[in-house]
Amino acid sequence: MRGHRRSRVALLATLSVTAALAGCSHVRLPALPAAQRTADRTLDMRGKTVAVFILYHTRKMLTGMQDGQVLELVTDDYDAVDSDLRAWSRATKQNLRQTELGPGWVRYYFEKAPFQPSGKKLAMVISNPGLEDLLTPLGLALTAALSGSEVHVIFQGPAVRVLEQGFSAKLSGLSWPFSGFARSGMAEAGHLPPKEKLAELRELGAKIYACGPSMDHFGVQRNRLAYSDIIIGEYAVFLEAMSGANPALLLQ
Repeated sequence: MRGHRRSRVALLATLSVTAALAGCSHVRLPALPAAQRTADRTLDMRGKTVAVFILYHTRKMLTGMQDGQVLELVTDDYDAVDSDLRAWSRATKQNLRQTELGPGWVRYYFEKAPFQPSGKKLAMVISNPGLEDLLTPLGLALTAALSGSEVHVIFQGPAVRVLEQGFSAKLSGLSWPFSGFARSGMAEAGHLPPKEKLAELRELGAKIYACGPSMDHFGVQRNRLAYSDIIIGEYAVFLEAMSGANPALLLQ
């Protein structure tokens, strides 16, 4: 019975990795037909299906443009990306002037507007350092920061290891031997390693916290933290960070 269970878990892990690797082959993207309108700059994000990756590069390119200039963004025709781009446009007041739909692709034309703080605040507590477990909290935090929110991310429990130099997220349980393959597949789709998402969060002004007692318990030394500006504290510090947040999320 125990052997059957292990075989089943291993099979599920293999199927999970196979799915993650579905987009890993490097295929030359076909040329697009001529655009219907003129743009000042073009960003081709075809092949990426992770909206926050596309949003980060879209904002970064728009930040380097003058107000009123137009960015042509090209993505795959993917419902989740389309919905997120439109929601982000509404949140940031970046004017989505026009779209063009083609066979398997969409063009979006954004007219650059000034990026302003949204007046919103997100605070999040992360407890699990697993590869798949970090996707949602870091994705939410990064999307909030890209949308102009004030962001506070608190790592406690075993998740303080995420803040350590050289950390590499792994799949949990019996799936851990497949972690390298899963990381490659995720990166191909646009899921960057946690350390890169943390770097992007800090670039956007987010504050990162670590639980001091958790650091002691899991052997994470201050001089081994990836960044010198990580705030080390306990509950009073965390409650202060979470004060006025809407939403405040606790993810185990």
